[in-house]
Amino acid sequence: MREQTISGPCLILLGAPLGNPSDASPRLAQVLRTVDVIAAEDTRRLRRLADDIGAELAPTIVSYFDGNEKQRTLQLRQRLAQGETVALITDGGMPSVSDPGYRLVNAAIADNVAITCVPGPSAVTTALALSGLPCDRFCFEGFLPRKHGERATRLTQLSEEARTMVFYESPRRISATLGDLASGFGSERPAALCRELTKTYEDIRRGTLEELVRSVDAVPPRGEITLVVAGYEPEHVEATTEAMAAAVAQLIDDGVDRKQALSDTAKRFGVPKREVYDAVVQHRDQ
Repeated sequence: MREQTISGPCLILLGAPLGNPSDASPRLAQVLRTVDVIAAEDTRRLRRLADDIGAELAPTIVSYFDGNEKQRTLQLRQRLAQGETVALITDGGMPSVSDPGYRLVNAAIADNVAITCVPGPSAVTTALALSGLPCDRFCFEGFLPRKHGERATRLTQLSEEARTMVFYESPRRISATLGDLASGFGSERPAALCRELTKTYEDIRRGTLEELVRSVDAVPPRGEITLVVAGYEPEHVEATTEAMAAAVAQLIDDGVDRKQALSDTAKRFGVPKREVYDAVVQHRDQ
């Protein structure tokens, strides 16, 4: 293998295996050995990974996790300024993707320090590929807010998101999250629950949100969970005068103000708002 030669200060982001150490690349082992400093989300897990893949580690290893990220970024920024090379690795997947790293990357950019990456596994793309749902367009939403009001607002914003959505969730909250998604998106929305990816007890559950709610209630999942949910598909209803006028009338009966009812109906039928207004007027005149 031809080793990459890095001269001068450089921040190197390392993609770590999600669970199976065999997914580590030879280049990952090379960087762990040759950098000046390794910043690890969990230093014990880093050492276990190094043992598993037979990799030597740089002489200086520091912790870098949510609790000390701000302070440690300042220290690593100083080391980069002194011309050292720093590698950043998290427990699994890519740094900065719902993991520490964003602050350090931005600090390096601000200081005009070179940044490179050793690409590696990602729970987001792995779960997406395994889900069987459309992968041509997707968005990553990370963890939903824990507070009920903030979560309800986020789900309302996403209820008509056309792209496939990827979420992270813990086993303790997955049942409630699936219930909220079923309420906000509709119980028949297709989804896939992916847990313990690449590990011994990898488990992929596919079905509607309602089916997944029943599944986790019957057999509660353990381990890290990545949830993939299909995007919104608007109803294919013919935009007749009667159908649009009836839709506006129903929304108004439900308490939606007239202006918003016209706008929502136009979005539902995929027509200009003026066309909906004309349909309402025509229906009224008739």
